[in-house]
Amino acid sequence: MSASSSSKNAVPGGAPAATLVFGGARSGKSRFAEDLAVKSGLNRLYVATSPIIDAEMHERVAQHRAQRGEHWRTLEEELDLAGVLDCEAGPETVILIDCLTLWLNNLIYRERDVSTETARLADALRHLKGPCVLVSNEVGMGIVPDNPLARSFRDLQGRLNQDIAAVARQVIFVAAGLPLILKPSSHADIKI
Repeated sequence: MSASSSSKNAVPGGAPAATLVFGGARSGKSRFAEDLAVKSGLNRLYVATSPIIDAEMHERVAQHRAQRGEHWRTLEEELDLAGVLDCEAGPETVILIDCLTLWLNNLIYRERDVSTETARLADALRHLKGPCVLVSNEVGMGIVPDNPLARSFRDLQGRLNQDIAAVARQVIFVAAGLPLILKPSSHADIKI
C-alpha cells in the first residue's frame, strides 16, 4: 500500500481510523458505507451481525451478498466485534460492520453486559490496525416508545451511537441516501 493511501485511512499520529455511518431504516446508510469501503481501494471484509432466523432473512442476506459482489469476504459475528477487529484489522483491509443495532439486540437477547461490550468495542476502535466503517441505526428521532423494553432499547442504542461516535474519526448521518458529515467538525464554528 502506498503512503498516500495509508495516510487517508489514518487519524493524526498515523493510527487507522473508524467511521460511523448511521441513519434511519432504509436511509441508504449501508449502501453509503459500502461505497466508502469500495473507494478505499483496500481488500474488503463485511462483518454481518444479523442472526439468520427465518426464510425472509435468509433471502435478504443472499440479496445483500449478491449486490456486494465477489470482491467482499463475509464474516458472520453476532457478539464479539472487538475480537473481530483485534484479529482481522490490518492496513490492507477495510472492515465494514453492519450493523451495530442488530449487535446491540444480540447482546441484550444473550444477556451480555452492554456497557462492558460497548467499552470493549470502543477500545478496539481506539487501537485499530486498519480502517473500519460501522453502520448503525438512529432510533431516537421518532415517537417515544409505548413500553419499557422499547424505551430501554432506544436509550441503549442512543448511548451506543454516542460512545462509538466519540472514538470515530468520522461520523456521517445518512437520510434519503444523502450524507451529512457530523464529524470532523469544528465546535468553534458553532455560535448563538
